[in-house]
Amino acid sequence: MQNEKRLNAGKKAAIVGIVGNLFLTFFNISVGLISGSYALVSEGIHTLSDIFTTIISYIGFKIGQKPADEEHPFGHGRSESIAGLIIVLFLAMISYEIISGAVDKIIYHAEIVSPTYLAAVMAVIGIIVNIAISKYIISIGRKINSPAIVADGHHQKVDIYTCIAILISTLISQLGYPILDPIVGFVIGLLILKTAFQIGYENINNIMGKVPSKELIEMVEKTALLVDGVFGVHNIKIGYFGTYAIITLHVDLDPNLSLYKSHEIVHNVQNKILEKIDIIQSVTAHACPYCKDYDHKQEIDI
Repeated sequence: MQNEKRLNAGKKAAIVGIVGNLFLTFFNISVGLISGSYALVSEGIHTLSDIFTTIISYIGFKIGQKPADEEHPFGHGRSESIAGLIIVLFLAMISYEIISGAVDKIIYHAEIVSPTYLAAVMAVIGIIVNIAISKYIISIGRKINSPAIVADGHHQKVDIYTCIAILISTLISQLGYPILDPIVGFVIGLLILKTAFQIGYENINNIMGKVPSKELIEMVEKTALLVDGVFGVHNIKIGYFGTYAIITLHVDLDPNLSLYKSHEIVHNVQNKILEKIDIIQSVTAHACPYCKDYDHKQEIDI
């Protein structure tokens, strides 16, 4: 996918996330205060954090689209994972504030009131809006292979479950159990913390260079074997840079080929992989004579 198209898609995801969460933040906090629902106010604070995380993820995404330069020969793709870790810190702080507020009400008996049915109505609206926003953002993130945007979409998805919890707690609170409202607020805080952990785990793996999937290795092998003159492929190594990857591999060629012909086939392999696999941005192939054993513990076969 062309860089300009990816930028436009990422921009659309950011705009949808920001506009949608501005709407939810205003009405969640307003309705929460009017109806007396601590859980809904907590959700409003959470949706406010969604706006900032969307902005952070988009900044990381945009930096990641910058081309390679002398100081960054493999590009800037890992900026998305760094943005993801910043989001984790932000979510952890929000989680702490919500959990501590809920604990004050549950354990230290701060004032608790039963929220009105207005909170339930807002929760239903929140469920519908969050389903639409999260599906849209995740679909765009997967389409353009952006870990930052996908992470932001999953963060948004948490709000669906919190709104369902708010809806249930509001209805039950009307039956004489107002304690459920701060308990749901506490659960929302835990869900945010769980989301922060998941996002952190995924982005740390990304920075550490974890291979996206075994299927990608198989795809590289199958693509290389499509090139005439290639008898086998081995020693495939993949470096993952968020939205793209770089690979090195060894290809088995006829040992009697001239250097010129071997060089031509190796370049055909590189070009074929770049053409067929969108996530691959750079390929380095090494020619090996077919039907000969090697010690691949060495960096270069001898």
